[in-house]
Amino acid sequence: MASDVLSVSVVFLAAAVVAVPIAQRLGLGSVLGYLLAGIAIGPWGLRLISDVDAILHFSEFGVVLLLFLIGLELNPKKLWQMRKPILGLGGSQVVVTSLVIASSVLLLAGQSWLPAVSWRDALVVGMGLALSSTAIALRVIEEQNLGGSETGQSGFAVLLFQDIAVIPMLAVLPVLAGGGGGSWMDFAWMIGGILALLVGGHFLLRPLFRWVVMSGVRELFNVAALLLVIGIALGMQSLGLSMALGTFLAGVLLAESEYRHELEIAIEPFKGLLLGLFFISVGMAVNLGLLLQYPLLILLAVMALISIKGLILYALARIFGIRAKSRSQMAAILSQGGEFAFVLFTAAMGEGLLGRELSAFLLVVVSLSMMTTPLILLLQDKWFVRTFKAEAEAELESDVIDREPRVIITGFGRFGQVVGRLLFANKIRVTVLERDPSQIQFLRKFGYKVYYGDATQLDLLRAAGADKAEAIIICTDEPDEVMEVVELCQQYFPNLKVLARARSRVEAHQLLSHGVENFSRETFAGALDLGRQALISLGMHPYQAKRAEAHFRRLDTTALRDLLPQHSEDVHLATRAREARKELEEIFDREMRGERERHNGWD
Repeated sequence: MASDVLSVSVVFLAAAVVAVPIAQRLGLGSVLGYLLAGIAIGPWGLRLISDVDAILHFSEFGVVLLLFLIGLELNPKKLWQMRKPILGLGGSQVVVTSLVIASSVLLLAGQSWLPAVSWRDALVVGMGLALSSTAIALRVIEEQNLGGSETGQSGFAVLLFQDIAVIPMLAVLPVLAGGGGGSWMDFAWMIGGILALLVGGHFLLRPLFRWVVMSGVRELFNVAALLLVIGIALGMQSLGLSMALGTFLAGVLLAESEYRHELEIAIEPFKGLLLGLFFISVGMAVNLGLLLQYPLLILLAVMALISIKGLILYALARIFGIRAKSRSQMAAILSQGGEFAFVLFTAAMGEGLLGRELSAFLLVVVSLSMMTTPLILLLQDKWFVRTFKAEAEAELESDVIDREPRVIITGFGRFGQVVGRLLFANKIRVTVLERDPSQIQFLRKFGYKVYYGDATQLDLLRAAGADKAEAIIICTDEPDEVMEVVELCQQYFPNLKVLARARSRVEAHQLLSHGVENFSRETFAGALDLGRQALISLGMHPYQAKRAEAHFRRLDTTALRDLLPQHSEDVHLATRAREARKELEEIFDREMRGERERHNGWD
């Protein structure tokens, strides 16, 4: 038994290690990598794993842990502040999408390629397909750093309502099946279970963890954290509730406790592993045999599902005042089917509502729709970049004029803005050139006069007044572009003083070899300042630390120029660099001793 577990673990881990980095390298995201890994090792791939249902059921616990961690980030006050998007946007999405999909299924029922279904079956299909994948959507939001954005917050509100909506959906299944004798009693038990969790959690969870911490056994805290999550999940499941919803509420109750960060640290590794296992399991569950049997029908169903959900989400987001880009991103992230559709369709089959063939068909559609999300987002990002850039360039056609500046700055990102603000503060006339349209629009909101244009174009430099300006400061972050502008200025504007940004010693050597003496190594000054602060924090007198900083700067600059003749010979450069570092340390040590003797009174 143990050997079977180990061999299965090796298969899963190996599949993830191979597939996920490849997907990431191709820009497809880790989720699609896990899904493809599942297809490869599953029953329709290499057949390395056979019991898909058991693994899928176990791996759903990753979603449970994910919701618990999300709950820890949302205290009750913040959750109350989100009530409008949760109830408004989330509630509208579930109701409207369920009705639209159910109506579409009823209209198409009875065709040669779709068997007749009752309105009850159609409603179950609509409810199941209205749900999105919490695991995939939240993972994508996390990967793209959208958590604090309008996209992430709106998407989370919809997902949270969907998870809550699973409760009445499961409760109504016996009623739709024609029974309903004990369904409302079951529903009452569900509500009672939630109230018991809220009340018990409020009064018991903090004392529990305080008692565990007082034991002094560090690993016992991890055990208690897992016990809490697993216990609540099983309790919710026994009541017919969503395990994820129960643990989410437990996380919310602990969001303001002193144990919040320790709980995050304890749960995070398990969440990552089990979520990866869940995505692999979904990939394994894709019935490629059914896909080969009805390829066109399944692909049409997948396209219809993501189109209907995407359009409804986009329209509702517009009604609720969400910005254009945010609503299109949210629609793409939530357009797929979800893992709770598996739960709902399986429960419906148990109640005799869905036939086995229809259920299998729907599960394939949901699984394939999950795979479309990373691809849709990838295409959407490219479309955004191309469309926005084309529109911005049309608006910002090189409108640069010669304002007779004393200084021209090329590139106005973080580095260029610091230089520019210093010059502006000293009333120096400056012309700024930038070729990123989005950056220009952003800067113009703050009152900067920035011109669109590529500084590597000779005509643009002339139009900006380079033949009469005193200096040009090249602040772009592309080393090749920096050298191109340097060469243009030296060839066509010999009286123009050239100052440039060097990202490292390599670029500094290139600038020196072209006769540019005035440059700044962007990381050098900041690192040197931090080193000075480190010396002070270790007990060195601030004056002595400042002298050490200045002395090191002089010695490093000398070493940089000494290495210039060898900078084109890699092997000799490496040897000379090692020698220079050793020599630098010896000289620095010797001369600092002399400095201490000369300035002993100051220390």
